[in-house]
Amino acid sequence: MMCGGTSAAKAATPETQQIVDEVKLQVEEKEGKRFEVFTAVEFKTQLVAGINYFIKVHVGNDEFLHLRVFKSLPHENKPLSLSSYQSSKTKHDELTYF
Repeated sequence: MMCGGTSAAKAATPETQQIVDEVKLQVEEKEGKRFEVFTAVEFKTQLVAGINYFIKVHVGNDEFLHLRVFKSLPHENKPLSLSSYQSSKTKHDELTYF
């Protein structure tokens, strides 16, 4: 992966789901609702001073969110941070930088 550019989209992994699980409460607070379904579907990464994860998340029915989650460098020992998210997405919407 080139520093600064985003990777190709990949199917979600158990690690991706763990990241989504860790930021779920942050998303629910911003959206003002709880999600019974919150399943990572696919993701892209961007190497910066840490890693930005762009993750497509299924939240039930035909609804999806796109999350941007920042994971700091290991020596910084910081929690995952929800940098941004986009709602009203569909299964076929491409993950892009936002």
